[in-house]
Amino acid sequence: MTTARKNLIDPASTPYYHCMARCVRQAFLCGKDSFSGKNCEHRRQWVEDRIQQLSSIFALEVCAYAVMSNHYHIVLYINRKQARSWSTNEILTRWSSLFSGPMLVQRFLSGEQLREADRLRVDEFAEEYRCRLMDIGWFMRCLNEHLARKANKEDNCKGRFWEGRYKSQALLDEAALLTCMAYVDLNPVRAKMAKSPETSEYTSISKRTKYYSAPSGKKQPAKLKPFKEPGQNPDHALPYALSSYFELVDWSGGIVRQGKRGCLNDNIPSILKFFDIPPDEWIKTMQWNNRFYRAVGTLASLKSYAEKVGKSWVHGQSTSALLFAG
Repeated sequence: MTTARKNLIDPASTPYYHCMARCVRQAFLCGKDSFSGKNCEHRRQWVEDRIQQLSSIFALEVCAYAVMSNHYHIVLYINRKQARSWSTNEILTRWSSLFSGPMLVQRFLSGEQLREADRLRVDEFAEEYRCRLMDIGWFMRCLNEHLARKANKEDNCKGRFWEGRYKSQALLDEAALLTCMAYVDLNPVRAKMAKSPETSEYTSISKRTKYYSAPSGKKQPAKLKPFKEPGQNPDHALPYALSSYFELVDWSGGIVRQGKRGCLNDNIPSILKFFDIPPDEWIKTMQWNNRFYRAVGTLASLKSYAEKVGKSWVHGQSTSALLFAG
C-alpha cells in the first residue's frame, strides 16, 4: 500500500531529503529519443532554471541535483529557521510570485489600509503560506506542474508528463547525506552521458566546479547550499569541506565510468576514511541503482527513524550494516 506523503517527510526526523521524478512511460521527454529522433534536450535547462527559481522563493535549499533524459534527482534541505524569520510581508511577496492569491492579500501588498478583521485574515494566510514555503510537497508541485504545462504546450497535447507522484527518501545523518549527494552528482557518469563529473551537464557538481575554477573569486554558487569553507558559518553550510567532496566525487566517478572497481586501496578519499565507509561498498552504491528505499542512514539512524514514524522495521538495514559499518 502506498504511504501517505506526510508520513514520508518528517522534518522532525531530518531536514534533508532526496527526491526523484520520472517522465511518464520512462520516455525521453527531456532528452533525445534515438528511436523517434525527437530531441527535447532543451527541456533539461527548463528543469534546472525552475529549480533555481524555486530555491530563491522557498525555504528549501538545494544540496545536489541532476537532470537526466527522462528523470531528475534533487537533494533538498528544509530551512525552518529561515522560514520562521520571514515577516508577513515577505511571506506574501514570495508566495505571490508563484500564485496570484486572494484579493485580500493583493490589497495588503499594494499598501491599502485594511480593517482589523481583514488584517487578521491576512495574517492567517501568511502563516498558511509560511508552512507551504518550507514544504517539499509544494516545492515539487510547483516544479513538476510548471514543467508539465510547458512541455504539453510545446507538444500541443494534454495528459500526464510525470509518471505518478515523486519519490522521496529521508537522509538521516551526515553519512547518508554524503552518499546520496554523490550518487545524484554521479548520475550522468553512471549513465555514460559524461566522462567525468565536472563535464556533466545540468548537475550541481558541474555548477560547483565551474564556480570554483572561475577567476571571479566567488567559489560557491548562491543557488546551492554551500559546503563548509574557511570563513563559512558552519550552521549555514553542508557538514563537509568542498575540497573533500570534490576529491570523493572525482575518485568515485573515475571508477564508475570504467565500470570496474580496479584497485580500491589506492588514493582512497579521506572523507571515506573519516566516516569509516568501506570503499568497495561505496563503489557498489555509486554503480547500482539506489540501494535504499524510504530512508538512508546508519543502522542506528534507521532503527530510530522507524520508531518515530511508527514502523517496526524499514528497508535498507542490511545495506546500511555493510555500507556504514563503522
